[in-house]
Amino acid sequence: MAGIRAAQKEKTRRALIQAAMNQLSAEHGYASLSLREVAREAGIAPTSFYRHFQNMEELGLTLVDEGGLTLRQLLRQSRQQIAKGGSIIRASVTTFMEFVNNNTAIFRLLLQEKSGNSREFRMAVAREVEHFTSELEDYLVDEQKFTRELAELQADAIVRIVFSVGADALDADSKERQRLTEQTIHQLRIIARGAEATRTAAIPKE
Repeated sequence: MAGIRAAQKEKTRRALIQAAMNQLSAEHGYASLSLREVAREAGIAPTSFYRHFQNMEELGLTLVDEGGLTLRQLLRQSRQQIAKGGSIIRASVTTFMEFVNNNTAIFRLLLQEKSGNSREFRMAVAREVEHFTSELEDYLVDEQKFTRELAELQADAIVRIVFSVGADALDADSKERQRLTEQTIHQLRIIARGAEATRTAAIPKE
């Protein structure tokens, strides 16, 4: 019986999360969402909302956390596939652009709240970006043998570029999104070549 109640509670919680995502758009940021409207779309009474989240801010922070986690998991999978051969840059950029296309509401939330009025939201988004950057930095150190300092610089540059391009891709059609994808791949390859040249120049000559 307890298991059934727990499953039902989780189902309702997921419904609230989905309802909030459904109501996000370019015209309606998270701050404009109504608890009453979110609860109604989820099929519950407004008072029942508080059994799952303390307030709308906690629901929003959950969206940020889940969005960041989903993106990191997708990028981990793309890096693992590279072990079979292929371009890590192309695989990562393609995966990122697919995430933006398939999770427009979440990515728009990340962008909007990155510089929004809520300090809690800004810190949450900053944490997700930091997680994203740190995982890439670790990959560059562990798999491509860059120094920590050079990996940190490279990872930071890559993340700044892809998030900026993701913002441009939000309202782009498929043709423009493909152009942005190829342009970004080219830009990141230039950064990678620059990082490799910097590493090579730092190696003492015998």
